[in-house]
Amino acid sequence: MLQLNIHKAKTHLSRYLPALEHGETIILCKRNVPIAEIRPLPKTPTQPRPLGLAADRGVELLPEFFEPLPVELLAAFNGAVD
Repeated sequence: MLQLNIHKAKTHLSRYLPALEHGETIILCKRNVPIAEIRPLPKTPTQPRPLGLAADRGVELLPEFFEPLPVELLAAFNGAVD
């Protein structure tokens, strides 16, 4: 954890970005009193989430799963059916 006063952070922020990328947290201080925390964002996944996570348990997504819902069913979801 790094502690920086506002002036030093404004002047040299680009110096501390690599540390942030590696998970370091920066405590931002005003006259040596902590006022804020700067921390890295969580890493975003590089691959899309796979469909069929339960495939090993015999669950299979059929092509019909991706077809549009019938109009009557959509109307029921929207409250248009009595």
